[in-house]
Amino acid sequence: MSQSEVKAVLFDAYGTLCHMTVRRRPYRQLARQVADPIGFTKAVMTQPLGLREAAHRGGLSPAPDAMAPLAQDLADELAGVRLFPEVPAVLAQLRAFGYRLGVVGNLAKPYAEPVRQLLAGQLELWCWSFEQGYPKPHPELYRRVCEQLELAPSQVLMVGDTRVEDFVGAKACGLQARWLRRQVAVQGAEELGSLTELALQLAP
Repeated sequence: MSQSEVKAVLFDAYGTLCHMTVRRRPYRQLARQVADPIGFTKAVMTQPLGLREAAHRGGLSPAPDAMAPLAQDLADELAGVRLFPEVPAVLAQLRAFGYRLGVVGNLAKPYAEPVRQLLAGQLELWCWSFEQGYPKPHPELYRRVCEQLELAPSQVLMVGDTRVEDFVGAKACGLQARWLRRQVAVQGAEELGSLTELALQLAP
């Protein structure tokens, strides 16, 4: 990585900056009930759909009492979202070093708000697949991010825990990238064992 060239650092959301302490997967529960689960999942990730809207998008017409358990599952998941312990310090360090920071996430709409609340005031750019209409690793999503930052792709570093979406996809679009692999033996200069390592790498 050409450290002197990097001007902005983008992070994946879940699995990179934050995690769920409760996993109920209500959208996956809905996906099991629809005729086209693949199309349903793509719609959820690329359109601003709440649970009920997603059910209708999948051709379901559930009664309110049938949706109530799913809504509770979703509420429990959202209430249990937490930052990884090192995240506040790492983001503060990177801002102090002069890097512009953002998040690029493949999410269903409800999962964005906890991230916004936990990271309020710490990031400049928020990019969600359900708002943009494209999921990572689609080139258009990365193109829009660089355009919004007014930076060349080579000046932007993407960091995430998913190899194809965050690492391979970003590099294919000309961005620099790091693959975050917590609790795994790191191999190679483009892999990270923690975000603390990233802050050390990017220190002036």
